[in-house]
Amino acid sequence: MSCDLTGKDLIAWRTARFFKDGNVVNLGIGMPTKCLDYLPEGVDIWIDTENGAVGLNGAPQPGEDFDPNVVDAGGRPSKLRVGSACFDSFRSFGFIRGGHVDITVLGAYEVDARACLANWMIPGKTVAGMGGAMDLVTGSKTTIVMSTHTDKNGNPKLVHKTELPWTGWRCVDYFVSELAVVHFIKDEFGIPRPHLEEISKNTTVTEVIQKTGAELIVARDLKIIEEA
Repeated sequence: MSCDLTGKDLIAWRTARFFKDGNVVNLGIGMPTKCLDYLPEGVDIWIDTENGAVGLNGAPQPGEDFDPNVVDAGGRPSKLRVGSACFDSFRSFGFIRGGHVDITVLGAYEVDARACLANWMIPGKTVAGMGGAMDLVTGSKTTIVMSTHTDKNGNPKLVHKTELPWTGWRCVDYFVSELAVVHFIKDEFGIPRPHLEEISKNTTVTEVIQKTGAELIVARDLKIIEEA
């Protein structure tokens, strides 16, 4: 299989390749929701939202009737699929903390070389709060960060050590950008290390390394994202 997507669409397409039929997946606000547009053929997933539902089915189409009481974690209207369930926040976070979410997909301000995630605040800026991110990165079986490889000023999102407040400690399994897929694999001491496993056909290993603030371990069987 191959694709000709670029930018955020390529990130969403590649991230959706991690989903397996029957997975319970929590998609963070923003870019992660684009994964719904690129689900692999034959893969049927259950979307979890920490405000109390499993079985969200995307936003209603223009002119389509919808229940205003059904919203995603960002407060946007959503639909429910057949077989879905709604419950209170107590049960929702019990579900998450109990390890029943297979994959969590989040955005990030930074991810560092030891898989620590910072995605909820920048000091000095007003924020609403962490939401459910801390629980999700701890309780989910797999945590995937979707992000552009650098910020709008060209600064790396994957850094040696983040100085921002942590969302989770050594919690990231994969970092997926428009340039690369980085897999955090534990070494013999149990410390996650960033392994460069895939690059885009439109880049090079040299460019990826230049735009990354962490030291990458380049896989011997390096693959092309578009052919994943």
